[in-house]
Amino acid sequence: MTHPLSSDFERIINSDHHDPFQVLGFHLQDGELPAAVVRCFQPAASQVFLLIQGERREMYKVRDEGIFEFSLPGCREFFPYRLEAHYPDGASHQFEDPYRFWPQLSDFDRYLLNNGTHYQLYDKLGAHPVTIDGINGTIFRVWAPNARRISVLGNFNFWDGRLHQMRVLGGSGIWELFIPEVGAGEPYKFEIRTQQGDILEKADPCQFFSEIRPKSASVVWDTGNFQWSDDEWLAKRRESSSYRQPLSIYEMHLGSWRRDPADPSRFLSYREIADVLIPYLLEMGFTHVEFLPVAEHPLDESWGYQVIGFYAVTSRFGTPDDFAYLVNECHRHGIGVILDWVPSHFPTDGHGLSRFDGTCLYEHEDPRKGAHQEWGTLVFNYSRAEVANFMIANALFWLERYHIDGLRVDAVASMLYLDYGRQEGEWLPNEYGGRENIEAIEFLKHLNSIVYDRHPDIMMIAEESTSYFGVSKPTDCGGLGFGYKWNMGWMNDTLSFFQYDSLFRKYHHSALTFSLLYAFSENFILPLSHDEVVHGKRSLLNKMPGDNWQKFANLRLLLFFLWTHPGKKLLFMGGEFGQLSEWYCKVSLDWHLLEEGEKHRQLQHFVRDLNHFYRRNPALWDDDFSPAGFQWLDFNDVDNSIISFARFTENREKFVICLLNFTPQVHYNYKLGVPRGGRYREVFNSDLAAAGGSGVSNPEPLESINEPCGQAPEHLLVKVPPLGGVIFKLEEDP
Repeated sequence: MTHPLSSDFERIINSDHHDPFQVLGFHLQDGELPAAVVRCFQPAASQVFLLIQGERREMYKVRDEGIFEFSLPGCREFFPYRLEAHYPDGASHQFEDPYRFWPQLSDFDRYLLNNGTHYQLYDKLGAHPVTIDGINGTIFRVWAPNARRISVLGNFNFWDGRLHQMRVLGGSGIWELFIPEVGAGEPYKFEIRTQQGDILEKADPCQFFSEIRPKSASVVWDTGNFQWSDDEWLAKRRESSSYRQPLSIYEMHLGSWRRDPADPSRFLSYREIADVLIPYLLEMGFTHVEFLPVAEHPLDESWGYQVIGFYAVTSRFGTPDDFAYLVNECHRHGIGVILDWVPSHFPTDGHGLSRFDGTCLYEHEDPRKGAHQEWGTLVFNYSRAEVANFMIANALFWLERYHIDGLRVDAVASMLYLDYGRQEGEWLPNEYGGRENIEAIEFLKHLNSIVYDRHPDIMMIAEESTSYFGVSKPTDCGGLGFGYKWNMGWMNDTLSFFQYDSLFRKYHHSALTFSLLYAFSENFILPLSHDEVVHGKRSLLNKMPGDNWQKFANLRLLLFFLWTHPGKKLLFMGGEFGQLSEWYCKVSLDWHLLEEGEKHRQLQHFVRDLNHFYRRNPALWDDDFSPAGFQWLDFNDVDNSIISFARFTENREKFVICLLNFTPQVHYNYKLGVPRGGRYREVFNSDLAAAGGSGVSNPEPLESINEPCGQAPEHLLVKVPPLGGVIFKLEEDP
């Protein structure tokens, strides 16, 4: 190597060098006589010594701004060394020189990253504790192709961007630096000088942990240290299909499910939540829990949907190992874990992805495609291979590093349509003049194909509110490739129907039955989610009309309809015991209602019994996505607002009869059609006194009458409870 030019020194001093390794560190010099030189930049030091095999040699200060060097005539090869800096106040410290280490990222990794096909990029980008040449430290990498200079900031360098300047690896846009003696738990940021000369402080896009808000630094963490013990759960998951299993999801927000009773302002930790949540889910009979986003986000009120750290569990509730403990314990007790995942947008916070290297790196440059006007957020540039790779790898990260069983993809409709949430003139049509976001559609197809190819036993769930075709159809059949889709149509129609007084429900009967016209067009999950109990929409209980008794009866009937209708089930926390107030993310649920009100306890026990009944009866879940699994018995009793239907297993050997009465009128000797003759018994009733109902039931077995009723060959004469649902089974069917 030739002696560096004065301009190289200036660029180091001014923190403006794209490859400080050209100047700093160990260099063999060209010339007739072999020699080597070691240089360092220590702007605060008065002296620096080179430590070689126990010898201590003072380095020469070649620039007053803090560049030191030491020449070694006759040296022909590299040797290990340390540095010792002395400061004007008398302090000193020894350290390994980060500029004496070779690049660690392989050419193949660089190729995959730039090609957008590195699906384990989280193993390469970010901050990783490693050992190189026997030296412990952390290697930092970040993708920022338009930056002029990047430094790592931290306590280890007093947050001084002049120190620990990174090098860019060729034309890859990837910057790298190994910093010895930095380990897990160290906060850090990237200081980025843009092409315009502006200085930005950014959190690591691939951070695994971060400081708790309002602080915003990333934190070095090794996510591979947790000792998992959920092999039995994962093996069982691989051997079964969720489509042919009961799926009853408890949707919850970690920060407001419960708070510390002694200090309601304090969040429970992941481990504390595990200790109380898992017994509760087991008692209540839910098969899965779905957490609102746990990825790091700056604002509590965003509920987690405006993500800064896509690879970091939020530090509000503990460390990555604590979150892994929560998932592991759920699995060990037979409970699946689903995460809300947000690839649709990200916030504009200055330390996040917004204009990350001074350019629109992750978002579209044109705000008509890159800005979500309604939410005040930015939209990912799905057409850029590296950005799509960043998000697909992120999905795999949660599935692989944290053993997550499914991802519920938020706001898919906002991704599919270029005019979503935009007024005329605020959006750009696609190349064919249409409103479909072709790049986002291809991203979703690519995402699902990669995820399901690697993990066919997980669930990819779309929250998609339009009639877009084939959301849960395979990509080779023209679909988006999701496993499931939320049935927003059923939810909207059903809640709208239930808010009518029973006297007027007969005029809206079609709202109950319309969903069965399309129930098998997708693999639907029926959601009563968090979105329905905020922003003035009222709690589920307070949506119900009538006096207090009728409110609870209506809510039991709503839940009965949810659990017997074709499709998998989802209920947001609080709905199971009749939360009175709207959900508010800053306070706990109203658990005191269970102590103060018998009706709330009865409702909770009803949901518990409904869940366990559902799980014991395959007819309610074995054939959710085929018309053969459902048969109307009567949907024409409009005047009485009564419907009845049968649910079947795939082979139709087992079935249940469901009867629902949406008025407070009791009916006696009501003709209920049945698909087969025989002796029937009532096996579930939402109106039992133990559930808070009036106690109208059919306690004795019922023999079918060999006379047609509607579409059924035979019928029963039954008592129909007020605002109630009843399930019958053939007596010989256990």
